[in-house]
Amino acid sequence: MTAAGSPSPAPNVPNPNLPVPGAPVPSPPVPTPPAAIPGPPPGPGVQPPFVAPPTEGARRRRWLAIGLTGAVALVCCVGALFGLGGLVVLGSQVVEEDAQRVVTEYLRAVQMEEYGQAYDLLCDREKRRTSLSDFTSSFEGEPRLIGFHVNKVESAAQLVVVTTLLYDNSPTKTVRFVMEQDRQTAEFRVCGEED
Repeated sequence: MTAAGSPSPAPNVPNPNLPVPGAPVPSPPVPTPPAAIPGPPPGPGVQPPFVAPPTEGARRRRWLAIGLTGAVALVCCVGALFGLGGLVVLGSQVVEEDAQRVVTEYLRAVQMEEYGQAYDLLCDREKRRTSLSDFTSSFEGEPRLIGFHVNKVESAAQLVVVTTLLYDNSPTKTVRFVMEQDRQTAEFRVCGEED
């Protein structure tokens, strides 16, 4: 102690918190990553982090898909067959209606004694066989046609339109007109009568 009672100065001791001149400056501490949290141990009853695809029922679903595909294909095929059948029926109806229309026009022309129009509705073979004047004279002396009814169409070896003709002062007569399709126009023409 000093005489004045004041404490004596401390010896020259370096402060550990102050840097020492000329000494290297230490680098700041590097933080360490936190330790990984261990997952559950493998074993029964452990849930995976994602849902595994179901394996039960896969075969059943596959057969169900195959069955549905087959059913759709079958429905399409049946529909196509019905469509084709309908097309055939519709086509035959169009042919029958066209043949009946031509016979109706032919008989109406004969009934009105417009023999030139009736002659135009004959097929080429009949026109080569008889001229218009011969065709017209074939109706002279015959009972006059006063009415007719076009009945059914028969198609076996050839297309035939069955008609019922009503004559003046004469019994009713059934006539079967043979039809032939023109090669150029595809129109039906009267090609004589079937015996």
